[in-house]
Amino acid sequence: QVHLVESGGGVVQAGGSLRLSCAASGLTASTYALGWFRQAPGKDEEFVGFITWVGGATTYADSMKGRFTITRDDAKNMMYLEIDTLKPEDAAVYRCASSPLLGTQLLHPWGYNNWGQGTQVIVSL
Repeated sequence: QVHLVESGGGVVQAGGSLRLSCAASGLTASTYALGWFRQAPGKDEEFVGFITWVGGATTYADSMKGRFTITRDDAKNMMYLEIDTLKPEDAAVYRCASSPLLGTQLLHPWGYNNWGQGTQVIVSL
């Protein structure tokens, strides 16, 4: 059973940077990718990006390219999301998820079968 726990959220001033962490346990050879999603109040879950567990290839949503960076440390079973130049619209609950699938399914929440509880990011002005 894959278990994911996010951390690193909090209150950050606009323009600042933040690194979120996702601790993963129970990953198996069938785990293809880990992804990040976010959900702001009153909005749908939004794809941020994913990283393949083997190889570390990344894919980002077009709107996330440039300020969002996903990395992983497979020795520690950790995935990270660094957000630079935070904007008020980045405020959301950020969740990590794992998937055994590949391709465009990874761009959607339904492509993932294990989820963490999330960590909240608040951006202050």
